[in-house]
Amino acid sequence: MNTSPTGSLHHIEVWVPDIDRAKQEWGWILPRLGYATYQSWDSGISWRLDQTYIVAEQSPALSGRKHHRAAPGLNHLAFHAGSQKDVDALVVESALHG
Repeated sequence: MNTSPTGSLHHIEVWVPDIDRAKQEWGWILPRLGYATYQSWDSGISWRLDQTYIVAEQSPALSGRKHHRAAPGLNHLAFHAGSQKDVDALVVESALHG
């Protein structure tokens, strides 16, 4: 039975040119925000929090190798991350993860 409210976010899927890099860049912060690894396969990984999950996949159907946030498509993801002190600590730590 689906108990998620209509309009709530189900999942986000981001195609990436380098899955290992995506795991490094996202795999440290998503658990800090409450996500747990949900699924993992050779070309992808997903993390889940409650009913929402985020997927990073290196798809063979990827049409380009570079992303630019000013191009059409996903510009950014924004998360609630706690207090200003919590966010400041994440910003400092993020430099270690790409």
